[in-house]
Amino acid sequence: MKITKFIILTMALLTALHVHTQEVKAQEANAIEKYDLCVIGAGPAGYAATMRAIDFGKKVLLVEKGKVGGAGIHNGALTSKTWRELSKQADEIFKQAKILNIAIPTFNFKALKAEVDLAVKEREELLYHNMDNINLRLKGDLFFFKRGVARLIEVTPTRRVEITTQKGKEVIEASHVILATGSRPRNVSNIEVDDKVILTSDSIESLTAFPKSIVIVGAGVIGCEYATIFANFKETKVFLIDKGERILPFEDEDVVKVIESDLETRGVVIHRNATLKELKKEGDEVVYTLEYKGGKKETFRVEKALLSIGRVPNVEGIVSQELGLKLKSGAVDAPTTETNLEGVYAIGDLTADTALVNVGELEGRFAVESIFSTPKRPLVYENISMVMFFPTEVAGIGLNETDAKAKGLNYKVATVDYKCLARATSMRNTIGFIKIIVTDDDEMKVLGARIIGREASSAIEGLALLIYMNHGIAALAEMIHPHPAITEGVQECARIFQGTSILKPQVLPEHMSAKRYKNGRYENL
Repeated sequence: MKITKFIILTMALLTALHVHTQEVKAQEANAIEKYDLCVIGAGPAGYAATMRAIDFGKKVLLVEKGKVGGAGIHNGALTSKTWRELSKQADEIFKQAKILNIAIPTFNFKALKAEVDLAVKEREELLYHNMDNINLRLKGDLFFFKRGVARLIEVTPTRRVEITTQKGKEVIEASHVILATGSRPRNVSNIEVDDKVILTSDSIESLTAFPKSIVIVGAGVIGCEYATIFANFKETKVFLIDKGERILPFEDEDVVKVIESDLETRGVVIHRNATLKELKKEGDEVVYTLEYKGGKKETFRVEKALLSIGRVPNVEGIVSQELGLKLKSGAVDAPTTETNLEGVYAIGDLTADTALVNVGELEGRFAVESIFSTPKRPLVYENISMVMFFPTEVAGIGLNETDAKAKGLNYKVATVDYKCLARATSMRNTIGFIKIIVTDDDEMKVLGARIIGREASSAIEGLALLIYMNHGIAALAEMIHPHPAITEGVQECARIFQGTSILKPQVLPEHMSAKRYKNGRYENL
């Protein structure tokens, strides 16, 4: 009898233990992982935000459905700039072949494409190496990564994100969420993009050979950069459609004049004042019809077409509709990165601000600093350095003259041609100039600058630092620059403002200038 009671008691205990174990396992299975920050999107903005949060010792989850690095690496900045550098080398080879009287070379598209792919692989591996080893090197469990599609489903009382992976769906909690899902090429409703004959800036990487001819729809930065790439290799006849009188309408006329001349010298046909009436695929070719001012129409036939008419934010599906994320002009409304949802921020191409890698990174870092600290400086966009890679490189900081006039500002402006620079002369390429705009007062603080020519992106940084430090142009006038260097042109502009330049604008007015723009009129300084 005692043995029977013992067995019954033992069985009861084992049953209770089994039930308890099952309950614990169920609780563990249903346990929600918690983070200080969840970043949705691993492009330049999201990646930068993630790494800045780690600086604060926060537990961060980064979620990406596609490729780490986003358009900053894949089908974007890195790929197009690598193609441009290769095309620039090709252009130099053509020039040197004439000088050295050697045979004009041809180029292997597959070998060039392999080099571009290698550049992408190297950069991607660097980002992954940083991700894979950051916890080990920093000796803390701070960084976590999930591959999947993320959607914000709840904001109060806490932020909840649903992540769909290959294994199914899971939900995590985060004190804060940063949306960084980037953008995609804009399409036109009446043009069918097949990504084989009619391409976008994403699908152009699928080319397997140089097309014999291509029409580029859109004469903005991306369109002009691809026109440069194809023209430099001299394998493709390039047509560029511009609905206005000149390409790059946001830039000053003197800058655009140099770029247009460079492109046309390389054989690019610019359709000015042209409205695209129709563009369609016929067989393996593209037929497009243009209408010009005055009503004249023309039809052209080319091998490929590239749509380069901007990008649109990836806002679809990232936040549950019932949460009411506020949009503005199709982008997330987040003027200082913070959205209308509590604890939710948006950065990079997802917002309506300038779609540049450095801008996305700036916003990502600023958002994190706003969450976990207080930013040392406000988020401003007026003084962001940029570079455009055309046949001649263009770098800028702050305002151009078009912007300054639109703001109703009085200012001083000095220009120096590359013909005045020993470094440009030694490189046997004196195309370009340096233009600096300063306030019309004794302080002469830098409002903006444009440098067009060799090494422009490097030469602009001294001016960027002056703007950042809120210093006047005099700081650059007497410092010792290396010789020969393009930055000597920046120094000469600074001296022009002070009336102490080595070469005199009064003697060389065709290569140098010093003017004041006041009350809508120019006058010589």
